[in-house]
Amino acid sequence: MKIYNSATRKKEEFAPIEEGKVRMYVCGPTVYDNIHIGNARTFISFDVIRRWLIASGYEVTFAQNLTDVDDKIINRANEQGRTAAEVAEEFSEKFIGIMRAANVMDPDIRPRATKEIGPMIGMIKSLIEQGHAYAAENGDVYFSVRSDPSYGEVSGRKIDDLMVGARIEENEDKRDPLDFALWKAAKPGEPEWPSPWGKGRPGWHTECAAMVHRYLGTPIDIHGGGSDLAFPHHENECAQASCCWHEGFANTWMHTGMLLVDGEKMSKSLGNFFTLEEVLEKHSAAALRLLMLQTHYRSPLDFSWERLEGAENSLERIATCVENLVWAANHATGEADAERAAALIAAAERASAEFEEAMNDDFNTASAVAAYFQLVTEANTYLDEVAGAADPEACFACSAGIAGAFAILGVKLREPKEELPVGLLGVAGGLCGYTGDSVDDAAEAILAARAEARAAKNWELADAIRDQLRDMGLVIEDTAAGSRLKRA
Repeated sequence: MKIYNSATRKKEEFAPIEEGKVRMYVCGPTVYDNIHIGNARTFISFDVIRRWLIASGYEVTFAQNLTDVDDKIINRANEQGRTAAEVAEEFSEKFIGIMRAANVMDPDIRPRATKEIGPMIGMIKSLIEQGHAYAAENGDVYFSVRSDPSYGEVSGRKIDDLMVGARIEENEDKRDPLDFALWKAAKPGEPEWPSPWGKGRPGWHTECAAMVHRYLGTPIDIHGGGSDLAFPHHENECAQASCCWHEGFANTWMHTGMLLVDGEKMSKSLGNFFTLEEVLEKHSAAALRLLMLQTHYRSPLDFSWERLEGAENSLERIATCVENLVWAANHATGEADAERAAALIAAAERASAEFEEAMNDDFNTASAVAAYFQLVTEANTYLDEVAGAADPEACFACSAGIAGAFAILGVKLREPKEELPVGLLGVAGGLCGYTGDSVDDAAEAILAARAEARAAKNWELADAIRDQLRDMGLVIEDTAAGSRLKRA
């Protein structure tokens, strides 16, 4: 398995620190609002990566934090006349709920920043003692960026080239404009905790380093997040951890690409800003995931409602193919063509091999999904050609392969159409005199009666059968392997 390491800017053979085990951390949200689909792209991507590592036999320990104290939370609370804790709790629960709705697995460990103040203070004290941080007269504590000779290695930036930007504020209390806050002195009305430097709260970059070390130990195998976090957040995390514990922080850094909407950056001012909740109200989580999987996680993803609708159609095509393969296997009547059956099994094996190769090549889901799209096409061609003489073994192997691959990716295919209604017995009795108690036999009797009516050109009876079934929410589907009843 090869993974692209953002810190080295190349693919590397993945070798976990402890054989057979992976320790993985992905930065969670700052809980002041509903997450948007750009956030969701990152969380879904790492969910797929986690699932593939598990499917590959690794024991994965996955941690993800909730940033529940931050300037954004405080500002939102002030706007709404609430406490920061109330805002954070509301959106923490909403985040957990919407992730589950998107079929993203819960992390094994989900620390909240406000519950981890002690370890953060301990880390800051150690950094001060080692000369990597200093307390300012205003009660803030800053990390001395130039004290870390490896600063810039995560994001590929050089200290001398860094300019004071949007997230590196000029501050007369700092010794260097590049230094960043580890601890912020409390302002009136803000959340606060006691510390050796006075009452205050942790800086944004502080929490993840302390929590990774506490819950996973350092170094870890994989640290991930959106590409916007590479600098300064991940760079600053790594600097603190490396200077505090001198063990390294993360062996592999992974970052997801940006999400665009119709080719443009998502922005509320452009009217193209969508929350995950809004999207899932209109489309299935499986379709959204399938859409995202068709672009490599490191590449920019162009979202559009048209593309999402196309993903819904693809999802239906996949699920229908699986259903048709199972139905054909269960209703095969003629002698199967051994050569064609062998070709279908070979196609399924080829798709499986291509899928595995793609996923092991830096989680190339676009190629992995394409392998099974091709298999669906070949399976549909097979079903059309063999009519009622399908080979059960080939059909079952193919259907299991398709369903299994998408299950690994976390794409839930729709459930097979529900069982035929018991009321079908009465319809069968009225139409063709069936008196048994088997719903399946009743369906067969009705289909046989319709076939006889059509053969005799008794269109009135054939239409009557169709109409009564329609009133029950059923349709007759004519396939190459014969006719069957399905829910409309």
